[in-house]
Parts: sequence; C-alpha cells; structure tokens
Amino acid sequence: MKILHVETGRHLYGGPQQVIYLVSALLKRGHDCTLICPPESGIDAAARAARIPVRNLFCAGDLDLPFAYRLAQYLQASNPDLVHCHSRRGADILGGMAASFADIPAVVSRRVDNTEMRLMAALRYRPFTKIIAISAAIAAVLRERGVDDERIEVIRSAVDTEAVANTADCDAFRAEFDIPADAFVIAAAGQLIPRKGHRYLLQAAADLQHHRQLRVILFGEGYLANQLRSQAASLGLGDTVQFAGFRADLDEYLGCFDLFVHPALAEGLGVATLKAAAAGVAVVGFNAGGLSEAVADGETGILVAAENVEALRIAIATMIDNDGLRQKYGAAGRKRMQNEFSIDTMVDKHLALYESVLNG
Repeated sequence: MKILHVETGRHLYGGPQQVIYLVSALLKRGHDCTLICPPESGIDAAARAARIPVRNLFCAGDLDLPFAYRLAQYLQASNPDLVHCHSRRGADILGGMAASFADIPAVVSRRVDNTEMRLMAALRYRPFTKIIAISAAIAAVLRERGVDDERIEVIRSAVDTEAVANTADCDAFRAEFDIPADAFVIAAAGQLIPRKGHRYLLQAAADLQHHRQLRVILFGEGYLANQLRSQAASLGLGDTVQFAGFRADLDEYLGCFDLFVHPALAEGLGVATLKAAAAGVAVVGFNAGGLSEAVADGETGILVAAENVEALRIAIATMIDNDGLRQKYGAAGRKRMQNEFSIDTMVDKHLALYESVLNG
C-alpha cells in the first residue's frame, strides 16, 4: 500500500510524535510511505532521524492556497493509493483540497476536542472518506458538529512503552535539578498555554509546598511562561517550582518522578499522561475531554472536576501520603498502556481503516 502522510505542524508535540510512530511501523511492515512536512520543522528532523522518506513543502497555514496547489501536483506525480492528513494547521483543509484535486481518497486525524461552527466542520471534513478521532470524546464533538457517525473512526493514540521505561540514572537526574534525595517530585508536561491549566497546579502546590518537601517541575514552553513564573513567585513557590522548558529527553527519565499531574481544561486524549503511565507513574488530573480514557480513575490515577483547585490539592495530597496506593496505580497504568495503547494496536487499526477505504 502506498500512503502519503501530511503533517504541517512546526513543533514536535504529541501529534507529530504519533505520526512518527505510525509511519515508522508502516514502513517496517513493508508499506510505501512518504511524509509531507515543512522544512526545518520538528517532525522534519525526527522523521529523517527515523529514516522516514520526507518531501518538504512549506505551509503558512489554512490560507496558504499555493501549498494546496504544490501538494496536488506532487500527489498527481507520485500517485499514492491514499492520503492521510494529520494536523489542523493547513493539512486538513488544504490537504483535503489537494487530495480532491488529484482524485485520491483521503482520511484525516482529529486530535483536539475544541468545537467549531457546523459550517466550518462541514467544509473541513467534506473531502475525507473517514475522520479518525483519537478519543471517544473527540468523536462526540464531531457528531455534535454534524459529522456523520459512519465517517468517524476512533483510534486512540499510542505510547512506546519501552522508550519510556525507567532506564535513566535517577540520582543524576535529581542532581541536575538540585532535588534533595527525600523530596517528593511532581512533573507536569505541556505547552504553557491557558488550556493546559498550569495555574491550577500552582495554586494547589502553594498549599502543599511544605508537605513532604515538595518539588514541582514544569516541562514545556509557551507564551504564558512569564505569567506563570510571576504567579509562582507571588505564591511563594520560588524554591518549590522549577520551569524546565522543552526537553527532548523527557521520556527517558519520566519514571524518576513520584507523580505526574495534568490539569488540562481541554484535551483530545493526553499523550503526556499515556507516557507517564507507561513509565509506571500514577497520574492526577482534571476530568476533561479525553483524559477519562487516558487515565482510569481509581485504577491508574485520580481525576477530579476541572478547575477545582481544592479537589486537585486533595488528590495530590492523597498520592503524596499513600506510597502503596501510588505504586499500585503506577503498576496498573504501565500494564494498561502495554495492553491497550501499544503502537502495534494503533497501527493494526489504521491499516484496517485504510483497507476499508480503498475497498470502498
């Protein structure tokens, strides 16, 4: 099967990482795949490192009509069996347009749970035979926006459980971040933007900072960085919270943390929580979007009502005070990732979908 994948995101966040997982596995299974992505983007470098065939096409966003023209020309020249569009920044609207011009069947992945006008949804998804939702929560949003149920397929994101196995030197990790040996360390990872809810974690941490010598490390970058730093300072969290920025090697030492907290207010699924669970780390977060599918409440972690700082504080305190429960949740999370969120399972479902589209 010859499949052309289109990912126009500029940064190697969770979505593009899923594309790398999928395309790498498809190539290993003998399928002919090429990735279309912007030059010098995060996924461009990752794909080349993974030896994925790449064709660079610059895309400035949803209004970059020349990108659709160049992509349509490439599709006509390469003549793939199927086009799979992966991102919303130009890849879905313009990618679908290009596939229509080239008369090649196309599918698209939807990774976010935010709503949009019904007319926009109709235009966005009209060219695609199937829309792949990475969670049931996203599938529900699509149905609410008028997308026909028979065109929606739920295929959850995957996690490489071996890549996040705790093989790091945790003593070296603690030394790098100047963490006392007896400190309880919480990690949070995600863009520093409003919907990731970091402000609620900081508020909860302010009431817990003297609880078992707490340390909170925030991984990620975003335009709220200065605002969150100011909030942490005003809450007296200067010695408790560290802003670590983006770390490409985070997966290697996720297992060194005692707890992973994900206070997102909206989330398609929550790949960061999948990785934490795969590393054997219990998760606390808000019950928003697809997080209830990523975290089994009362089994692999604790989910509380969104924006409820007091409930979040209590959940974190429960994990701090109960080592046995935290370890139980961590072990259950890793087993669940291995059984339900493996890359092989995700790839099998994509292949079945591709074949159903092509066999029509």
